[in-house]
Amino acid sequence: MHNSPSSEPNFDLADIPPNPPVYFAEQALLGGLLLDPHRIKTIGPLGPDHFASAIHRAIFAAMAALPAPPADLHAKEPVWITAVLEHARPHARGLTPSYLHALAGACPDPAHAPAYARMVRSDHARRTVLMHAGLLVQAATDRGLPEPATVTLSRADALATLLDQLAGSFPSHPGSLPRTPPPALPGLQAGPEVTDEEQLLLSTATAYPEALASMRWLRPEDFTTALYGGLYRCLTSLAGRGEPVDKVTVLWEAQQNGLLTSTFGPQEAMELLDSPAGPPEHWGEQILRRALLRHAHLAGLHVQAFAQDLTNTPHQVITGSRRALSLLAGVRTRWQHATRQPTAPRPPIPAARAGPSPQRIRAPAASPRPSR
Repeated sequence: MHNSPSSEPNFDLADIPPNPPVYFAEQALLGGLLLDPHRIKTIGPLGPDHFASAIHRAIFAAMAALPAPPADLHAKEPVWITAVLEHARPHARGLTPSYLHALAGACPDPAHAPAYARMVRSDHARRTVLMHAGLLVQAATDRGLPEPATVTLSRADALATLLDQLAGSFPSHPGSLPRTPPPALPGLQAGPEVTDEEQLLLSTATAYPEALASMRWLRPEDFTTALYGGLYRCLTSLAGRGEPVDKVTVLWEAQQNGLLTSTFGPQEAMELLDSPAGPPEHWGEQILRRALLRHAHLAGLHVQAFAQDLTNTPHQVITGSRRALSLLAGVRTRWQHATRQPTAPRPPIPAARAGPSPQRIRAPAASPRPSR
């Protein structure tokens, strides 16, 4: 049976994406070095890996490995282009003499080779930052990792180290911050497991408020559900003022803070706060870990947006990326403090109150985080 015309792909030249500007910079640089091989000493630090095109990487690797011919011989015979072709062809399928001649014709002026090399270095820096940002986003969102926080912070450190290395290679200039619009941020996902853990933190912290003094590393904004973050603020406010903390005083504080609604009234609040299980520090660490991964995810998305915007200079990408990572630093410090602090022993929970209540309270769905 013949495929219907509507199901057949229809490709034309317009479907082929255009080459980015760096492709032409690479061609101009290689063409200039084919015309004047001795100019390779003037282009500054550059390696094959700086090139985006695989065939260009092979050609430059050949140029860097071969000795430049004497100027008088180069002017008379095509010894240089022949040597480059023979050395690069095993590593670049499809490389032909005609392409090398086309490269020579693509160079406006061999004397401009240092400028072309700077363009190649700049685009390589952008691509490298983009790659590391992608690894950070991947680690922050991969729930299959055995130690997601450890891997994510390692990726963040690798990105920060790269930015430090690149900072010395590109000069600063006015207008150092990128003007890239902020990316659309993903909404907060509060699944049943997340909701249960946040509820258990609230109920156990109400039962054992003495733990709040050693849990200053947890903040209301770390909660995925805004309502539960507000209830935690009620708990810490009562403890900070030295007032009694139990489910009744927390209920009253919640009323004073406007947290009670038609869908979450006094009875629902009392049931939520009456099911402690385990130490508060354990549930607090779970909440803080999610906040850490969320901040790392957002930082990675911002860095990706800066690096994908071709109007940003390397200095702007570096400056904006450093600022994005700085927003992760505060949560990271609190996470390190939480995980290094030993958990104080807790008295056993009375049998009548142990374990979660048969019907857990469900808060209204969390709304997406507003763009900043």
